[in-house]
Amino acid sequence: MSTGELACTYASLILHGDGIVITPEKIATLLKTANLNIESYWPSLFYKLCEKRSIEDLILNVGSGGASVAVAAPAAATGGGGGGGGGAPAAAVEEKKEEPKEESDDDMGFSLFD
Repeated sequence: MSTGELACTYASLILHGDGIVITPEKIATLLKTANLNIESYWPSLFYKLCEKRSIEDLILNVGSGGASVAVAAPAAATGGGGGGGGGAPAAAVEEKKEEPKEESDDDMGFSLFD
């Protein structure tokens, strides 16, 4: 992660946490106040991201690896012209797949402390 990307991430979180509307100018002002010099395109990129996705969604889905986006895209495509409301339950069902259980040491006939 570059310094500009990290700085804009923190600036966006600060602005959101204070209830201030996120704009490229406010991100740049906050970074200038913190004496951080970044490339001029970073604030506008983060503004566009915050405009398309809510900060709450990004915070709640950190570490999900983008799987929710991959699941949501086909569900939205199959939603059709009926308002797209039918895609959300399908996405919730997809996320509830069971993970295979790991074998314990008892199944192998030995353990670490034998």
